[in-house]
Amino acid sequence: MRIALDAMGGDFGPAVMVEGAVETVNESEDIDITLVGDEPSIKKELEGKRYPSGRLQIKHASQIVGMNEPALIALRKKKDSSIKRAVELVKDGEVDAVVTAGHSGVAMAVSLVLLRASKGVDRPAIATIMPTLRRPFVLLDAGANVDCTAENLLQFALMGDAYCKAMFGNPDPRIALLSIGEEDTKGNSMTREAFKLIKDAGVGFIGNIEGKDIFAGIADVVVCDGFVGNIVLKTSEGLADVIIKMLKREISNVATGRIGYLLMKPALRNFKKKTDYAEYGGAPLLGINGTCIISHGRSSAKAIRNAVKVAAEFSLKKVYEAIAEEIKTVTSVKSTRETTIREQA
Repeated sequence: MRIALDAMGGDFGPAVMVEGAVETVNESEDIDITLVGDEPSIKKELEGKRYPSGRLQIKHASQIVGMNEPALIALRKKKDSSIKRAVELVKDGEVDAVVTAGHSGVAMAVSLVLLRASKGVDRPAIATIMPTLRRPFVLLDAGANVDCTAENLLQFALMGDAYCKAMFGNPDPRIALLSIGEEDTKGNSMTREAFKLIKDAGVGFIGNIEGKDIFAGIADVVVCDGFVGNIVLKTSEGLADVIIKMLKREISNVATGRIGYLLMKPALRNFKKKTDYAEYGGAPLLGINGTCIISHGRSSAKAIRNAVKVAAEFSLKKVYEAIAEEIKTVTSVKSTRETTIREQA
């Protein structure tokens, strides 16, 4: 399995990307990596590092997309960006998947242009894995689409359903729609219409779910637009960090705090691990004809290593094909039902 890694993406540039790539090839015998970006910078970071010969390759790209650049402008003006060249390798069949911690908007735009959306998908969505009291759930969209329609949310539900089945072996994912109340009459016009569409789609829809319940493990897939999803994601990351810091502070204020901290240290470590985005590596862009994993801009070498492994597994299990097939099946059933209704009328 060969993975293209955008070596210039992320807040820390090639230093972290190269470190993550080296760790990956040293640990995983079945994964090779093509580092895409400024060749001199990549070679400099590789100096002195030990890794299996031939397992790391370099594909030069002369341009870098900054995190603050508008996606459409970067797409038009930076034809030789590391993100674009990495996705091109997937399109040309030279690699099986791409991983980037760079500009998520550009990654999505380039993937749409070069790999195209799966048939029946209007807008791809970012699927993020998040922890619960029971088992992790999939949140989508986590930031790819700020403005959505009810039909978009239906497609997100179908993609999340197929993703859970193919990637995690869950035969009957429980799908919920994020809203301000459990009743089907709650929410704005978009979510109320989406409720009806998802309910009639033939998936394991359990209805609306409120924000306070998404971490209880009630649902396997939580559907929302990218604006809400990204706020949920960023709020959760910040809250997890604050909880750990507050616990440490409160423990230190108690007379026997040092002893208490030593006793609680394993539990705190496990909690931090479960809420650390680095453990999940990256989030797949669902709904395109290929595999693109988008990682956090602040990704560490550990996060990149895990993202590459996710990309390899996602590609090996052909998840994007499973998603396309589910969309096709539901669309076909819907079309047949509508035709029957017209004929009966």
